[in-house]
Amino acid sequence: MKTYPKPPFKPQPQPVPGDQSQMEPYPDCGESSYEGADRLTGKIALITGGDSGIGRAVAIAFAREGADVAISYLDEHEDAKETARWVEDAGRQCLLLPGDIANHVHCSGIVNDTVAKFGRIDILVNNAAFQMTHETLEEISDEEWLKTFDVNITAIFRICKAALPNMAEGSSIINTSSVNSDAPNPSLLAYATTKGAIANFTAGLAQMLGKRGIRVNSVAPGPIWTPLIPSTMSEESVKNFGANTPLGRPGQPAEVAPVYVLLASDEGSYISGERFGVTGGKPIL
Repeated sequence: MKTYPKPPFKPQPQPVPGDQSQMEPYPDCGESSYEGADRLTGKIALITGGDSGIGRAVAIAFAREGADVAISYLDEHEDAKETARWVEDAGRQCLLLPGDIANHVHCSGIVNDTVAKFGRIDILVNNAAFQMTHETLEEISDEEWLKTFDVNITAIFRICKAALPNMAEGSSIINTSSVNSDAPNPSLLAYATTKGAIANFTAGLAQMLGKRGIRVNSVAPGPIWTPLIPSTMSEESVKNFGANTPLGRPGQPAEVAPVYVLLASDEGSYISGERFGVTGGKPIL
């Protein structure tokens, strides 16, 4: 079994949304460990927030399972190019789609560009997220609250709506929720609220799309070591990140990706409407 780093971690503040190459320890996205087994051969996947962290780990895993991948990201171009390199090293194609999914036109644009390149979408992973830490309600501006909702949940609605005409029976939608969906961290109030919305959106959409043969699930990670952490949390929170889990450490993106593979593959053909926790031992309700 691989041994992963435990806190304390050194201070490493970054501007939002963060740069994975500057993180210490460097997150494990499965670059040297994930081994595919042809679970997604010939599939086409669109992943938002695919430049780093969980999104990168999912992109690498999907590629090694045989899928071509389109990656939506904000403006982290170097991180995105690194992800594309790993996808292409696996012998698969990678389409990079920079831009802000808070913009409704861009939401339909990434779907249209993916379909123009690959012809369809078999797997849609809505993973991109925005968060900021605040200790009081008064610190949260209207603009930040609305931005958090636009990126974290409204974009999911818009992207799903645009993607559905290009998704056939047997396709899979996977949304990234959070342990915050039912155990909200008050300092992440806006983020936690959107994550609860994602859980409910997923459960409802799964029932709506069942008759079309399209499965919808969500993954609820606990503390995972990604660029969002040093770029949005205090130095003290970063120092002790993951220490309060039963495993005593944060998870690595590579430890989350296999759940996405299961939900995307035919092995998960009767799994829909579920939320899967990857939390280091902290239960979700």
